[in-house]
Amino acid sequence: MTSGVLPRASDLSRRGFLRDCTGGLGLMALAHLLAGEGQGASADLSAANPLSPKPSHFPGKAKNVIFLFQEGGPSQLDLYDPKPQLQRWHGKPLPPSMTKDLNFVFIKPSASVVASPRQFKPFGKSGTEFSDFIPHIASCADDLCVVRSMFTEAFNHHPGQSLLMTGSTQFGRPTLGAWATYGLGSESQDLPAFVVLSSGRGTSGGSNNWSSGFLPSTHAGVVFRNTGEPIPYLPNPVGFNSETQRARIDAIRKLNEERYRETGDAEIASRIHSYELAFRMQMAAPGLLDFSSEPASILEMYGVNQELTRPYAVNCLLARRMVERGVRFVMLAHASWDDHQELDRKLKKNCDMTDQPAAALIKDLKQRGLLDSTLVIWGGEFGRTPMGQFERLDEAVGRDHHPNCFSMWLAGGGIKGGQVVGKTDDLGLNVAEDKVHIHDLQATILHCLGFDHTRLTYRHLGRDFRLTDVAGEVVKKLLS
Repeated sequence: MTSGVLPRASDLSRRGFLRDCTGGLGLMALAHLLAGEGQGASADLSAANPLSPKPSHFPGKAKNVIFLFQEGGPSQLDLYDPKPQLQRWHGKPLPPSMTKDLNFVFIKPSASVVASPRQFKPFGKSGTEFSDFIPHIASCADDLCVVRSMFTEAFNHHPGQSLLMTGSTQFGRPTLGAWATYGLGSESQDLPAFVVLSSGRGTSGGSNNWSSGFLPSTHAGVVFRNTGEPIPYLPNPVGFNSETQRARIDAIRKLNEERYRETGDAEIASRIHSYELAFRMQMAAPGLLDFSSEPASILEMYGVNQELTRPYAVNCLLARRMVERGVRFVMLAHASWDDHQELDRKLKKNCDMTDQPAAALIKDLKQRGLLDSTLVIWGGEFGRTPMGQFERLDEAVGRDHHPNCFSMWLAGGGIKGGQVVGKTDDLGLNVAEDKVHIHDLQATILHCLGFDHTRLTYRHLGRDFRLTDVAGEVVKKLLS
């Protein structure tokens, strides 16, 4: 085609038309695909804020989630699921017919049964039985829904934690907290939408348990420390005041906005809002650790001033304070409950550290009128076997991983308290009634937040992904 000369219609061929228009059509198609992947530029950058509050599919009873993640797999047989029948088999192996379909990590199917030395008794009007290791949690019996029929396919920690948090044993997927903030955004302007607090020895899954996966990075969990600086390097360096920092942030924002208009990259929008959030957090975050306004009775109830309970107590109190300030999802990761040996001693220590603060959180939320809108979840990635890890049935005995059945509990936020859902067989080998898969739990959590889990999706690599993968059913028995 000669420059500056328009061709006559008779000179145009179909091939020539397609050749000359390839660039424009290709760009139109690319823009359409990018928009489908959430990469298209918004005319208004403020509309691209991934943390702006969003409507749910229907009115959800829960506005916030606090996940008390007990990494490592707490022993349900010694805490929530009493099995007196194990006494008959104590010190003896089970028949091969009973163990042939079970998956074990370290023990053999011929390992001897270990009956729990714990004493169980009923609590509250509901009469739910709890172990003597968790008297404080037991005192909340009528607010708790104990699910004894959880099961999973994963019997090692990393895939088990990944399945619990992301709905898949494959790494790189968004976690539950990321999905919650993606769906609902955040009501807090000064704190992250998803906060992570840790205690104990640290989770084996690490940041994979609070990753944003392929969602915009703004949805990833932000790790807070419960002593000193809440977030490392958040305060301004020496020589920088708030005015200097504001000017610096404004300059960076202008450059990012220019780039965003050119590319429409959602990660740039996330970066802009991350800078702005960090600036606001410089003032808000330190105040979270200032408990001077908390009554002495509250600090005592949580166990803040006791050496053993202090780390977890501070985290539980912080979780309540964050929910009050609009943080959407708070994870308290406590590790490790992976008791392959010395079960009785190690289990008691973890319970002594976490029992009082966890119960105080439930009671404090309730007395402040926050429990109805806050969903609290307690549990790990799987349970423990009725068989012992060692042949010696003494204080050194532990329990192996057991994915076939384990216990979790939920409270508040649309959950019907004062009940037990599900039942395991007499020896705690398999679920006998009302099986609840990890995907079912996830579907139910999203339902409490106001979402149809099949419709909360994100397009990535040409496919609509969701937390529950291609499975999951809402467990209606759990709902109030």
